[in-house]
Amino acid sequence: MTLTDALADVDAIFDRFAAGGAAPGLAFGVVVDGELVHAGGRGTLRVGESAEPGPDSVFRIASMTKSFTAATVILLRDEGQLRLDDPVARWVPELARLKPWSRDSSPLTVESLLTMSAGFPTDDPWGDRLQDQDQADFLSFLEAGPELAWPIGTHFEYTNLGYAILGLIVARVAGDEYRTVVERRLLEPLGLAATSFSHDGIERERLAHGYVRRGETWIEEPMAAYGAFAPMGGLFTSVRDLARWIGGFSDAFPARDDPEGDHPLSRASRREMQQIHRAIPPELTWTSASSVPSAALGGYGYGLQSSLDVRLGRVVSHSGGYPGFGSHMRWHPASGVGVVGVANGRYARIDAPAREALELLVGRAVAPLHRSRPWPATENARLAVERLIETWDDDLVAKLFAANVALDEDLASRRAAIERVRAVHGPLRADDMADPESSSATHLAWWLRGKRGRVRVEILMSPDRPARVQALTLVSVPEPPERLAALARRIVAALAVPSPSWPGDVALAEDIDRSALDRDLRAAEAVFGPLALGPATDGDGETKACWRLTGPRGDVTLAIASNTLDGPIASVSLVPVTLVSPAHLA
Repeated sequence: MTLTDALADVDAIFDRFAAGGAAPGLAFGVVVDGELVHAGGRGTLRVGESAEPGPDSVFRIASMTKSFTAATVILLRDEGQLRLDDPVARWVPELARLKPWSRDSSPLTVESLLTMSAGFPTDDPWGDRLQDQDQADFLSFLEAGPELAWPIGTHFEYTNLGYAILGLIVARVAGDEYRTVVERRLLEPLGLAATSFSHDGIERERLAHGYVRRGETWIEEPMAAYGAFAPMGGLFTSVRDLARWIGGFSDAFPARDDPEGDHPLSRASRREMQQIHRAIPPELTWTSASSVPSAALGGYGYGLQSSLDVRLGRVVSHSGGYPGFGSHMRWHPASGVGVVGVANGRYARIDAPAREALELLVGRAVAPLHRSRPWPATENARLAVERLIETWDDDLVAKLFAANVALDEDLASRRAAIERVRAVHGPLRADDMADPESSSATHLAWWLRGKRGRVRVEILMSPDRPARVQALTLVSVPEPPERLAALARRIVAALAVPSPSWPGDVALAEDIDRSALDRDLRAAEAVFGPLALGPATDGDGETKACWRLTGPRGDVTLAIASNTLDGPIASVSLVPVTLVSPAHLA
């Protein structure tokens, strides 16, 4: 599948969103390695006019502004002008009357504002209507002391107020107006010429007007001016500028020795902004009763949200919602692929097509991944372990193992275990049908195949210099007996048709709940079927065996056991394989 094919499917995703009528118009773009490789627009910038949006059209991006505010704070931090653990009262004495949750509460800090853990209550849509608030009125509000919903530093709760306060801190630390600092320190160096805090200077033909739908009519929303709450949502920008903005964040990965380039923030600081600094409560969602649930686990960084997807790995994003506008940006640091979308309808949920488009692009592998790869020492240890399995060598053992290995299990026992593996399986060689697995530079697991089954080998390296093997695990998996293997094939065949049930001619132990087993079979077919039978992954070669069943919507482990070689089946289980977020250098 080529990039061109994938981009055609991205167009179709945004076509469907446009057809849903969430906004009069929208623009979107696809970013690969910091370059805008594709852009499109649908509908109109201004109702009643033929003005199709494009990559240079300008929309208000609302809360996506928070990433610019956070970046400016981190820039000042890097210059030593402030600290993230500074008490906010140092820079905003107007908050001296803030009533703490309790006498033992933590102080309000710059970092608690950045990470949405200041204790303020969620303030959408209240904050959206304060965009143009006069600075004097804002200071009076702060002097009165905002209410707290949580003890400071204990909970994530999304707050616009916190970022309005950060804007005030930026101005006072830098000694200039907030927007002037952002423009001079970020926008101008990055060449973001279409990005500003006011729509006054934007050419009319490029400017999107914001709308709200009332019945069948689109009504234009007023365009709030720059004010005290601009640091939380006041920016106007284009898809082209957003592509450059997120390209700077994705370029921070992987960590490397290359020259830093001309970005105002170091790569280390850009990576820091994308880390999870405050967890967000996880969510598990289904699209239907027979679907595989989607797990959302992640948190808030500095002006950005970071989530861990079990299929994609780390994804970084932020949305914007405002009277008249909706926006979203998201990217996959491991591949450098990103998607941006902007729309001119009130709180338009353009995050949905952007999320779908990114999943499609990463799934199609339109860009190579920055994968976590084993150290050369780990790869060399693999070869040494294979030699050791073939022929035990005391000199090799002395060089290969860390000091803990003999203490964890004496070397005579380890040698005997390896000899038993050779006796069961015969000569062993790499199993070319199974890819090695690595969760970090120090970890490696792989399969060896013999005449009578397979062996799973897993090593973990120590932090010594040079690194040595601190853990070695061998799992012997003899070929399953034909009786159990034939039953496994029958079960997989049953999972290829709707509403499967247990084969009536296969005897079950009396304590097995036949109806529960049938429910498990039907559920596995509905959620994961059809499934293919893979090689055995565990068992004793006599009465117990496990297989990995693979399917388009996930994998399942099938385990079958009997108490005797020819007795009734004592246990059967179908358990979805645990999904773990991929290990990327991101």
